[in-house]
Amino acid sequence: MDIEKNYLRWCNCAKGDPDLVAELAEMAGKPEQIEDAFYRELEFGTGGLRGVIGAGTNRMNIYTVGKASQGLANYVIAHFPPEKRRIAISYDSRIKSDLFSKVAAGVFAANKIEVWIYPTLMPTPCLSYAVRELDCAAGIMVTASHNPSKYNGYKVYGPDGCQITTEAAKAILAEIDRTDVFNNVACMDFSEGIEERRIRIIGDEVLNHFIDEVKKQSVLYGAPADRSAAIIYTPLNGTGLVPVLRTLREAGYSNITVVKEQEQPDGHFPTCPYPNPEIHEAMALGMQYARGYEADLLMATDPDCDRIGIAVRNAKGEYTLLTGNETGMLLLDYICQRRVAAGTMPEDPVMIKTIVTIDMAERIAAHYGVRTINVLTGFKFIGEQIGLLEKQGRQSSYIMGFEESYGYLTGTYVRDKDAVNGAFMIAEMFAWYRARGIGLLERLEELYREYGRCLNTLHSYQFEGSAGFERMQKIMAAFRACGGQIGAFRVTELLDYSQGLDGLPRSNVLKFRLEGNRSLVVRPSGTEPKLKCYLSVSAADMEAAQAAETELHAAVDAIIENA
Repeated sequence: MDIEKNYLRWCNCAKGDPDLVAELAEMAGKPEQIEDAFYRELEFGTGGLRGVIGAGTNRMNIYTVGKASQGLANYVIAHFPPEKRRIAISYDSRIKSDLFSKVAAGVFAANKIEVWIYPTLMPTPCLSYAVRELDCAAGIMVTASHNPSKYNGYKVYGPDGCQITTEAAKAILAEIDRTDVFNNVACMDFSEGIEERRIRIIGDEVLNHFIDEVKKQSVLYGAPADRSAAIIYTPLNGTGLVPVLRTLREAGYSNITVVKEQEQPDGHFPTCPYPNPEIHEAMALGMQYARGYEADLLMATDPDCDRIGIAVRNAKGEYTLLTGNETGMLLLDYICQRRVAAGTMPEDPVMIKTIVTIDMAERIAAHYGVRTINVLTGFKFIGEQIGLLEKQGRQSSYIMGFEESYGYLTGTYVRDKDAVNGAFMIAEMFAWYRARGIGLLERLEELYREYGRCLNTLHSYQFEGSAGFERMQKIMAAFRACGGQIGAFRVTELLDYSQGLDGLPRSNVLKFRLEGNRSLVVRPSGTEPKLKCYLSVSAADMEAAQAAETELHAAVDAIIENA
């Protein structure tokens, strides 16, 4: 790619957004900025697009969004009959999300594809639901999930309501690659599309049906539950406010306080620069509210409301943040308990989790006679397995899917993680235990005593730009070459998923099984400029587990530093 030539072309042609015009002018004479913005096309894969908002081929802007939309339109036209050519659109609170969604809608409409778009921002699971409810060929969600405010993204969904498969992503990418960003993108003004009824607004009934499906996931079966608990909720300036509050209140939870500073949509995320409930800083303001109101439970959903994090008050009146693994294990145990007690456990019940999710969940599932299916990282693979169960006529076998990164789903009405469902089920679980005088931390300790102490941690390493991309490739090569030892830990088995193990798609992921029931998973993120390392250690008690985790973490750091 001729970077300078491409930059000059954008200066001449990219006039549709004043912000881009100004940014391109500001880049003049700054070769490093120009290179970073133009050294590659923004990568399109099973996660769609995700990148920094701004000017250039390696940025999220109206032109890269338009080009991707034209590629998706070409794919839909080639693979679906005219009567099936419909695309659903939703967007979150991020900077330019509404603009990007309207640009995409205009491209689809210009290609004579029927467009259905929510009238206001709406969570990712609501998009997954709309695709299936409206019988669409595809769907897009304009979001960068939990990334910092400078990012935005473009997730693509198939007709099953699941994020697209590797095969579909390759076919769409081929169409994108054949599309010239300035000359081959059909476009229609959004208002014109509305007037001509090529673009239609998704009605309230779709959200109503979605919330009804969430509430159907209850496993109380009439058992007593104490819904009087004081709950603090924060949507982290994202999309969760309306659907989460409505679902909880309709289910009888009335003692809810919303974190005011994080209540309304705001893509700048002024009080939580990294709006990810996995990160302590994102939960800090909610924790302040919890202390101030002496709340029993804190819940936080990320901007597109597909992840949820929680904190609970312990016996000393202090608040403990639970990990995604801990919340997932508690939910799995609760659902299994209730289903067994009520006689609603299906034949051949199935729990689906990712390979980086805590192994202890498998022991809990086995205790209740539930089979575990392990899949690659990414909830789309859990959704894919639900679809396979459906094709086999065994959809009811699915009882839960979760991943360590705070994603949960207890039903099959959508095919992606759902924090509306997560909030509803967590509140129900909390209320059920509360009616019996049991706290979630107490139950978690009981699980550890029964199944053994297991500690899972995630360590992320940031590598920005073209140099960072190359560095990550070198680090992965260094891990592949480390042989039978990771520091002081002996490797008993190396699983290299780039070879397509266990019938799973090929993926640049390494899993090291280590002696002593420990493991390490290393993978470059598919959506962020990060290398992610997942450490799992088992030990007799927490002190020993933490010591082993610290030692393994140091060994991982050494390999990365020396690569």
